[in-house]
Amino acid sequence: MTLGRAMIDIAGLEPTAEEKERLSHPQVGGLILFARNFESPAQLRMLAAEVRTLREPQLLIAVDHEGGRVQRFRQGFTRIPPMRSIGACGRDDGARLARAAGLVIAAELQAHGVDFSFAPVLDVDHGASSVIGDRAFCGDAAMLAHLAGAFVEGLTAGGMAAVGKHYPGHGYASADSHVDMPVDERSLEAIEASDLVPYRELIGRGLAAVMPAHVVYPKVDGRPAGFSPVWLRDILRARLGFQGMIFSDDLSMEAATQGGGVVERARAALAAGCDMVLLCNAPDAATKLIDGLDADPVPEARAARMRGRRLMRPAAAHAGYAGAVSALSRAIPEAA
Repeated sequence: MTLGRAMIDIAGLEPTAEEKERLSHPQVGGLILFARNFESPAQLRMLAAEVRTLREPQLLIAVDHEGGRVQRFRQGFTRIPPMRSIGACGRDDGARLARAAGLVIAAELQAHGVDFSFAPVLDVDHGASSVIGDRAFCGDAAMLAHLAGAFVEGLTAGGMAAVGKHYPGHGYASADSHVDMPVDERSLEAIEASDLVPYRELIGRGLAAVMPAHVVYPKVDGRPAGFSPVWLRDILRARLGFQGMIFSDDLSMEAATQGGGVVERARAALAAGCDMVLLCNAPDAATKLIDGLDADPVPEARAARMRGRRLMRPAAAHAGYAGAVSALSRAIPEAA
């Protein structure tokens, strides 16, 4: 069996019999976890271990664990500050702390059986998007690339793949794609001069995957970026030379529903260039998706790059882990 093209979720602290059957479907390739799936570190390790017994090759296990308000696991995990707090520390101190945050996230998640986090956020903070807000490092694209590069170095040092989001940038559009369709009216030239800078810089520095935004950039293409072969094949793959994984954003978000039913949305995202599609908080739709999808498996080389290289290894065994935790707690009150 190979890895399928869908990443789905489960409702609780352990998979039900029905969920195990769904996760074993050939069109499923990954499991995304949420705060509702976490009760304690021991329970999370048991959950991950059980999921890994369901099939070969093992499912990818992922989570949104960026820091700040988007950190799914709290008890027993280091509190990671919002990236804006790191950006406010300046070029040198900020980079040191960004690297520390990446290392801590990688060490702690893998110690509990999680392959990767959907991080870092590479959106430039243009002061327009409340859904991005303090999740962004800063509003200067070159500085953001520098800080995010250090974050990626930390993840890499901890044995974890980095996922840049939300390509090509969600920071200029004010609407929240969870409930509306954001539109960014800028030209491609304006986006290239700012929001694409972190992607150009990091693609050659360990960025293993990208998640496109559910945002429309009408001066480039009338389709949201995650459904656009212009953005994914022509610009990301051909022009920027990206060869890693492309994960869709959640297909249950409002900005994705304009693409038709869930199977049609998934097919459109895959046809545009996504390697794996996410569907969250919609178990009935997940069943429809995997039963209705007929797609080739994920390219193994891309999937292999997403696997945690130090799974179930104690976080404290990582070189530099204790110092990274200490640096975060000393420098930024939110991380204490």
